[in-house]
Order: sequence, then C-alpha cells, then structure tokens
Amino acid sequence: MQLAFDAVDRLVELLEERRCPLSSAEAAAHLFALRSVPEGLARSLVGDLVAGDDRLAWRGSAIALGSAPHDPLLEEARFVVFDLETTGLSARSARICEIGAVRVSCLEIGETFQTLVRTGSPLPAVIRAITGIRDEELRRAPAVGPAIRRFVDFAGEATLVAHNARFDTAFLDRQLDRLTGRRRAAPALDTAALARRLLEGRIRRVSLAALTHFYGTSVSPCHRALPDAQATAEVLIRLIGEAQERGARTLSDLHALAAPRTRRVYGKRSLAHGAPARPGVYLFRDRHEQVLYVGRARDLRARLRSYFRSDRQRPAVEAALGVVERIEWRVLGSELEAGLEELRLIRELRPPANARNVRPDRCVYLRLRGDRIVVSSTPGELGPIRGRRRAERAARALDGASEQELAELLTGGPVPRLQRRLADLAACLRYEDAARLRDRIAALEAVIQQLGRLHQLRAERRCLLAPAPEAGWRRAFFVAGGRVCAARTLPPGGGVRMEVELGIAAARTALAGEPSYAPEDADELLVVDEFMRRAPPELQVLPLDAAVICAQLATPG
Repeated sequence: MQLAFDAVDRLVELLEERRCPLSSAEAAAHLFALRSVPEGLARSLVGDLVAGDDRLAWRGSAIALGSAPHDPLLEEARFVVFDLETTGLSARSARICEIGAVRVSCLEIGETFQTLVRTGSPLPAVIRAITGIRDEELRRAPAVGPAIRRFVDFAGEATLVAHNARFDTAFLDRQLDRLTGRRRAAPALDTAALARRLLEGRIRRVSLAALTHFYGTSVSPCHRALPDAQATAEVLIRLIGEAQERGARTLSDLHALAAPRTRRVYGKRSLAHGAPARPGVYLFRDRHEQVLYVGRARDLRARLRSYFRSDRQRPAVEAALGVVERIEWRVLGSELEAGLEELRLIRELRPPANARNVRPDRCVYLRLRGDRIVVSSTPGELGPIRGRRRAERAARALDGASEQELAELLTGGPVPRLQRRLADLAACLRYEDAARLRDRIAALEAVIQQLGRLHQLRAERRCLLAPAPEAGWRRAFFVAGGRVCAARTLPPGGGVRMEVELGIAAARTALAGEPSYAPEDADELLVVDEFMRRAPPELQVLPLDAAVICAQLATPG
C-alpha cells in the first residue's frame, strides 16, 4: 500500500510540475521506468492509482489534477472531529476498537457518533486498563468494515479533525484502502500542530489534557473515543478563535497555520522542478542571490524534493528554506565529485546554513614544545583538529606523558595510564578531579582516532575512477602526498594515456615533498575516504600505476 501511495505522490508532483495533463503512457513511463508502453497497457498500470486518489482525475485519455477543493470561510466551515481507540500504536499490526466523532458546523458543536469495533481477539491488558473497554462489549460490536462505513457516512464531505492527526489518519487510511481501494484526498486538521503554532510561548505542552485544562473545557479527555472527540471539538473552536485574531479567514488559512514548517514551504516545491535524477551539487539562494546553503546529492531530484516533504530539517536549513527564492544545481558525474565540489563551494562562499562552514584558520594542531604538548595554529602532523576546546582538553590529558607514550600517541600510548589514574581518583572519592580527567580522556581518544585516520590517509597512493558528466567520459582523482593532487577528465579513445600520465606526474610531485597538513586537504581526504570505504558500483579504486589504470579504462562496462 505504501508503494502505491508513493507512486501517487510522484504522479501528483509531476502534474504540478508540468502544469498540464499527461497521457497514461507518459505517466507509466515516469512511474515505472518504462521506455515505451502501449496506451492500453499504460492505462491499466496507472488506472488503479488514478481511481484511488481524489487528487487525480481522467480528462479523456489523459490524467490531470482533480478539481481544487472548496475553501469556505471559517465561520461557515463544517468539521468532523474524531478520535480512535486502538489495540496498539502501529496501524499495520494494531486494530481499531472504538470510534467517536462530533460535528462542528458554523463554530457550534452538533451531532455525535460513537461505536465500538469488534477486533476478533482479546484486548491487551494495558488497553483494557486505560480505556475500561471489556472484551465482552467488543464481541457484540460491529466489525471494522461496517463501523468505518458508518463513520464515513457520518463525516460526509466535512473536514476531518483529530488531535495528533497522523496517528488516527494512519489507521483510517489503512482501513479505507482495504474497504474501497481509496484514501481521503483532503488532509485532516491536527489540533496539536495548530496549538503548537498559535499558543507558542503561552503553554509548555500541547497534549489534549493540557489544552482542555488551559481552555477549561466542559468535557475532559478520558481515553474513550467520544469524550476525547468532544474535548477536541471544544479545543478546536477556541483555536479557531485564536487563528481569526491572527488574520485567518478561510479553511486553507487554518491548514497553513497547522502545517509543520516544511509543509509551510510546500508551496516552494516548484523550485525543485526540473532537477535531474543525477549526481551534483545544489545551492539555495535568497532574493538577493546570496547563497544560503550548499549541498551534494547522488540524485538531485530526489534530494531536493525531500526538503519539501520531511519535517525534520536542521534549524539552520529550515531557516534557509523559509527565505530561499531560487535553487541552482550543477550536474556532475558522480557523488564523489559532488562531495569535493561541495567542499570547494563551502570554503569559497561560506554559506550560513552549512554545518561544515568552518574557517580553515580556526583549525588547530598539537605540537611538542619542550617536554609538553601544546595547542598551536601552525600546521603539523598532529592535526588539523576542529574545535580548540577539544584539542586543549587532549593536550591537558597529555601533561606528564613520557617520551615513549608520546611516540606511541597515534596508537593510544598514554590512554592506559590515564585510565588507571581515573580509577585511582574515583577510589579515593576525588570525584571532581575524576570528572575532569574523564572529560580529558574522552577528548584525547576522539583526537587520537581522528589523527590516526588522517595519518593512514596521508600514506594513501590511489587513483579513483568515476563517471564524468559527459556520456562515455571518465574522471580520475589522484590521491598522494596527503591531498587530492590532481583531477583529470579522461576522454574516450586515444587521449586517455596522456591524461593518466599527467595525473601520475602530479602524484609524483606531491610525493617528492612533505605531506600536506592543510585543513582543506584533510577535508578532501576524509571525503575520499568515505567513498573508498564503501565504494559505489560506478567507482573503481586503483593503485597509481598507468598500465593498471589504462587497462581498467579499456575494460567494457
């Protein structure tokens, strides 16, 4: 069922992007990756999807978006507030055991609906304790099919409302799909989300119990469907009043207020229209063309669309989405190349929403000065380390380390002695000293792990072959001397050998000098390491040997 829902969502997005109807053959080709398909077969493939969602409709032999829903004024809108009691939390495995609902018309509470639902199995003990529903009551209740049909008839075309609506609508959609093959196109209104937006700063929690206490409703929630629905209905009317004070006039205004932040930017999803399903980098720009955020993607289309679906973006990215006016993308040959280009753009543009937007001059290194380890800004073998505080804690942990321990630093030489010291402090009840030493040991272990990996990467001598953006071409990245020392584009045909030799020559030059300890080169090494550890199918990791590289390039596929 979830696959069908995802396919419908992709088809709706395609229609919104094209802004015109699609033939069934075009729709089938897009959804099922078919190069060509007869019209009759295509219609049979997509027919169930169109029939199962009210957002879609047939226009002759073409598929189009359904009619825009009516958007009534809030004082004229009709709502059905409902609540479900269930045998568990998962719509896939648990069952509905009670349905309660109440109509709200013209901001007044009206008729109610209530029914128990036969589950076919005993209720879990915890559900019996919470709800007070007894198994013998359920045995006399209607089955889920008739109960859902009665509820749907009661609801009619009114807007559904629930508290934490995602939970209740997941159960409802699953049962509707089983009974009718369709789900409701209109979204349910969530009073929890609406309260979170309208009462921000005035109430700490937006549980139904907290809201009924805040508003002093006449009905209190008690984990039974009808009383909970009645309490939610009273809360809804009070929240509509709050929304009207903020200028909300219509039902769509109310939905906009209840939408989580990423849904509030759903209207900007057209900014991602046209993005190809290829690797690359993308830049969020504001109305002044200022770059707000830079990212990379293996599939630009899927990645960019995800920003307008998910509600779990980092706060900085959420802020960028709120003011983005244009999304620029640049197609590259591979995710590896996109990762390196992302680093370059972040260093060059310093976009405010990037977590990795760290200035190279703020990286530090550990150095031996006399008989002590100190923190320094001078590049050296023991670095770079991002975070001066962590580096300083690690340096303090190394106070008093022997020459042998310092010589074995990258293999954790000082750590066993420090851990014994920590145990002694704890045994002597010197807990404050033990806590400080514990934090220093943790910082030292993190620094050792990072420095050890960089030490290994600086010894790497590799060529990484990846696709280029141009069909039939390749990109070769040469790693030597602690850096990505060259990137060459390899054309098909006889010019390959010369480009490979030029890349190897750059690697020999890098190896002739001291390894690079620059922060920029360390960042690139860590990106390369990410792909060498789990190389995707299109990437080959080869030694710095021209014959081996050319032989791999000559291999079909």
